[in-house]
Amino acid sequence: MIKNTLFYTETMAKIFSDQGNLEKAADVYRYLLESDPDRKDIFDKLFWINEQIAKKKRKSSDHIISLFREWINLALKYNNLQKLKRLSKSL
Repeated sequence: MIKNTLFYTETMAKIFSDQGNLEKAADVYRYLLESDPDRKDIFDKLFWINEQIAKKKRKSSDHIISLFREWINLALKYNNLQKLKRLSKSL
């Protein structure tokens, strides 16, 4: 991605954040912080964005684990159902 830092402002970072583009918002905040490292408010916003990104990743991995567990349970139930069908045919 070609970065046009001409438009990198706090407003642009907020727009990205409001739209859910947290990675882009973090990029803008990092750029602004590099340009003016003494800005505690920018540092705090970047910190908050990074926390949100981490939470989103945790939720995503938790969801995947939940789906995987459900898939395993369904596979076990299917296997048991097949065994019952074979058993009922033999009776």
